[in-house]
Formats: sequence, structure tokens, C-alpha cells
Amino acid sequence: MRRPVALRLHAALATMAVAAATGVVLSMPQAAAAASGATGYATQNGGTTGGAGGQTVRATTGTQIHQALCGRAGSSTPITIEVEGTINHGNTTKVSGDSCSTAADKIELKQISNVTIVGVGNGAVFDQLGIHIRESSNIIIQNVTVRNVKKSGSPTSNGGDAIGMESGVRNVWVDHATLEASGGESEGYDGLFDMKDDTQYVTLSYSTLRNSGRGGLIGSSESDRSNGYVTFHHNLYENIDSRAPLLRGGIAHMYNNHYKSLNESGINSRAGAKAKVDNNYFEDSKDVLGTFYTDQAGSWQVSGNIYDNVTWSEPGEDNNPAGPDPQSNTTVSIPYPYTLDDASCVPDVVSSTAGAGKGLRVSDGNCSPQTPTPGPSDPTPSPTDPTPDPTDPPGGTNLSIGAGSDGTSKAAGTSYGNVRDGDMRTYWSPAGSTGSVSVKWGSATTVSKINIREAAGSEGTIGSYRVVDHGTGAVLASGSGAGVITFPAVSLEKVTFQITGASGTPKVAEFETYAG
Repeated sequence: MRRPVALRLHAALATMAVAAATGVVLSMPQAAAAASGATGYATQNGGTTGGAGGQTVRATTGTQIHQALCGRAGSSTPITIEVEGTINHGNTTKVSGDSCSTAADKIELKQISNVTIVGVGNGAVFDQLGIHIRESSNIIIQNVTVRNVKKSGSPTSNGGDAIGMESGVRNVWVDHATLEASGGESEGYDGLFDMKDDTQYVTLSYSTLRNSGRGGLIGSSESDRSNGYVTFHHNLYENIDSRAPLLRGGIAHMYNNHYKSLNESGINSRAGAKAKVDNNYFEDSKDVLGTFYTDQAGSWQVSGNIYDNVTWSEPGEDNNPAGPDPQSNTTVSIPYPYTLDDASCVPDVVSSTAGAGKGLRVSDGNCSPQTPTPGPSDPTPSPTDPTPDPTDPPGGTNLSIGAGSDGTSKAAGTSYGNVRDGDMRTYWSPAGSTGSVSVKWGSATTVSKINIREAAGSEGTIGSYRVVDHGTGAVLASGSGAGVITFPAVSLEKVTFQITGASGTPKVAEFETYAG
């Protein structure tokens, strides 16, 4: 009989602690550009492109992720958020805005669409902080680690789910992620990858799920059957007690996954669910496929799988294992193209490709890992992003001199008027790291260029921004960094510079405006 997951983890966690002390656990290579496109069911229902075609911003805290979401023109404005560093409770706060609905104890993707979150640089680690997707669509999460998210104990986040989706979620692609816990429910953890309450068209690919009592579920109860159309491919499930995954209703496709040390049960198809299970490698595991812990049966179609040291329990009233010689009892039609690696090479292919920090390597369908060629969904700067050059200021008359100014809350000792006085020694700062300042006139004035000049010693503090026509709300430009910002000439009475992300407290010495 296998020991509980917490006991099995003891030796592994001791090794991880030593590795962490030397920087091994968090050390990840520079991320490659985002893979060329979604796969599996995430390609259906219009496809999943995330923030393609929109602005790209960088975030090193959870608050900055929320600020980037809240700084968009609207809740569906495309955006790619490149994340580097450790995101935790200490650097994640709630941010409010018309284009977002966030929370302090999780990364909240609620009532939004067209967003990519991708780990870059030395890696993105969400430590004890889950990612919650609710009433949202067209979301990509790529090259990130989410670990040790708890539903009990301290701190808690996201109901204990590493990544959780619920309430009308559509088209989510999670790729090259590492999702891990340090035990089961008795240690305070829940699922690694959960979908419920009408979540559809999801793909989990090239990811690692490990050291958890529960891998994940589709459907929160036997009556929650509105979920489905989920693809799992080229993932590693390792040291998982059960739910790899648990399916209630709907259709799921599992191919080319490596399941290792499933301690109690694996793919649990129940309550009318259908699972298509192709060319997977099951190793050192128990009851890897069937209907378990219920009398409400599900079904499966199997082909090309390898069962290496897999044990099977006897059928019972609430257990119907598919083995020891699994046979299909349904048929499932798959609407998208896919290429199967032979099951015999799956452990090697998955070992080389699955998880964060693997350079987004994928299989070529012939058991050979490949580094992807960047495609149209890569997080590249929007063509409207400016090229700031504060050393080359515009010519002509600075229209801000003699104009008026106002803005959001200002830091003590600063003034809105300091941004239009021609004096680089004075400046305006927001009350926090984000805020807005405006220049205004008594009648319509034509503006096509602004120059944001940071005070001495604070250069480079301003991160993401938007330039807005205050009268109409139109976003004239967006990007990152101070300097010269050019946009099509517009007649307005008030122009606003909104700082939506910063590495500290910004200091705007001058907000210059020019007609051309």
C-alpha cells in the first residue's frame, strides 16, 4: 500500500530545499518567444490568440500584472504581460479600473478577454498565489510556475487551486507551465488545474503537474456537466494521488502524456463524460483509467497506450477500472488536426519539453523535440508603441507653458503645475506607483506629440502608460517608458498621461505638448 502524498514528499522536498538554497529551483533559461499558436480544443470556437496584436508590458509583481489589466482602454483590449520574478502575496494588491476586476489574494482574470501572461527572463514563479479565470475568454498562460497554493492554513489563495477556471470561461490555452503542490487536502492543498461551471475549449499542453493529492477536475459535482472540450497533451503527471483528471460530463482528449506514480487513480471518467485516450505512457501507477468513487459511469476510447507496471483494483459498486486490458466503450470524434508521437518515446519527449523554463520546446510528431519558430501570436510590441528618445525633444512651441493641469492624487510636496513650468527641478508624483496627470486648455488645441521628461535620478521608473483624449476617452497611444510619444494630430481640450505600471514612484518633471 502506498504512503500518503505528504510522506512520499518528505525526501523530495528536502532535496528541493537544498536546490532552492543554491538557486537551482528558481533558475530558468531565458524564455523563447511564445509558441506559434494554440493546439487542441483551444483552436476551436474561434480560436485562442490571447493578447496577440496588442501592447506588450513587463511586470515583476502581482500588482503590476493587475495594473496592466486595469490600464487597458477596455476589458477586451489585447495585451501581453511578460512576467519575470516571484509573484506572491507580499507584492500583489487589488487594483481597480473600468477594464478589470482584481483581488489581493490571487491573480484575478475576471470578466476580461484577449490576454497573454508569459514568463520571460529568469522565469516567472507564482508562489502560494493562484491564477483565477472567471467569466473570461481568449486567455493564454505560458512558461510560468505556480506552486503551493493553499485553501487552508496560511496564506490561502484561489480556493487552493494553482489555476482555476469557472463561470462561462471560453478558450484558454495553458502551455509549458509547472503546477505543483507539497501534499494533499490534509496539508491544505486542492487541485492543480480545475474547470467548472460552464468552462469550455481549453488546452493544457507541455506542462508538468506534480506532488499533489489532486491533479484537477472538469466539473465540480455530478450535476455540473456544462464543461468540456478539453485537450491534455504532452504533459507530465507525477506523484499525483487522483484526478489526472476527474471528468464529469463533456469530452476530453488526452494524448502523448506521461503519467508517473498515480497513487490511487488517474483519468476518472464519470457522470456521462467521454475521454479519448491516445498514445499515453502510464508508469508505476494504479487504476490509471476508469470510473471511480461513483456509480454514475463515464466512458472512454483508447488506442496506442503503454501500461508499464500498472496495477488494477477489482471492480466494485463505486469503482469500474478500465484494466487490466483496457478496451474502448465509446467513440469520440476530434474536430482538430493533431499528430501522435509513438507512446514508447513519450517519456523522453515529455521530459525534454514539459514545464516552465524549457524554452517552449515542442515535439515534431516524430519523437523529436524542437524549438518553435516565433509565429503571429508571439508577444511583440504593438505597432502603435512609440520609440521614446528623451535626448531628442520635439521642435516648436511647448503648448503646456501657460496651460492648466490636474490629475489623480499627488504625492506630498509635489504639484500638477510642476509638469508645465519649464523647470526640470520640480516635478509631480502620484500618491503611489500609478496615476495620471493632465494638461488642459480653455479651447480646443491641436496636439500630435508629447514629451514626458522624468526628474533627475528617477529616469526609467515609468513603465507602462496610456495617452488619452480626456474629452472622448480615446486612447491616442500606449507603450512603456518616458520620452517622446507621437500620435495622429487631434483637436482636444485636455490630454491625459496615465501611468499604469512603474518600478517605483514616478517623478514627471515636464509634460510637454506640441502641435507637430
